[in-house]
Amino acid sequence: MNENLELLKLLADETRLSILNLLLQEDSYVEKIACELALTPATVCYHLKKLEAAGVVRCSRSQFYIIYSLNREIFDKPLYELIKMDTPAVSNEEKYQKEVLSHFFKYGRLTQLPTQRKKREIILREIAKAFDADRTYEEPEVNDIIHRFHDDHCTIRREMIAFGFMARERETYWKL
Repeated sequence: MNENLELLKLLADETRLSILNLLLQEDSYVEKIACELALTPATVCYHLKKLEAAGVVRCSRSQFYIIYSLNREIFDKPLYELIKMDTPAVSNEEKYQKEVLSHFFKYGRLTQLPTQRKKREIILREIAKAFDADRTYEEPEVNDIIHRFHDDHCTIRREMIAFGFMARERETYWKL
């Protein structure tokens, strides 16, 4: 899907389509394409490099020139193969969780602790991912890990215990 999207974005450019139209007729080189389209060779070269990187055109050396030709295999595919989506459907709950995380996290840091219980649980579950399940932590270590996400490590540590993401005995913590 991602490759198809990139290909469609690549083709959504008038200059690139003009270049491809010329290559449909015959293989060519930068200077000739530039002359026929009234563009600078640098502009043509820029667009050809993008097309080549996407696999739309191929190049080969012929004495003094690099000859560009169309990769016809890509254009033999039916359009529906380019637009069909193979990505699994995302549930409404997953969308909601992603939305909550993107709203409350900026650059990997928690901007504020949500007051709504469901949103707070989503946030705490995300922070809990930073802890390994098969080891114990001392309180200063827990504070350091939480501090990466938010400055108020005391509140978050208490909430993680209250929500059942972590357990505590004396000053030793572990992920549940």
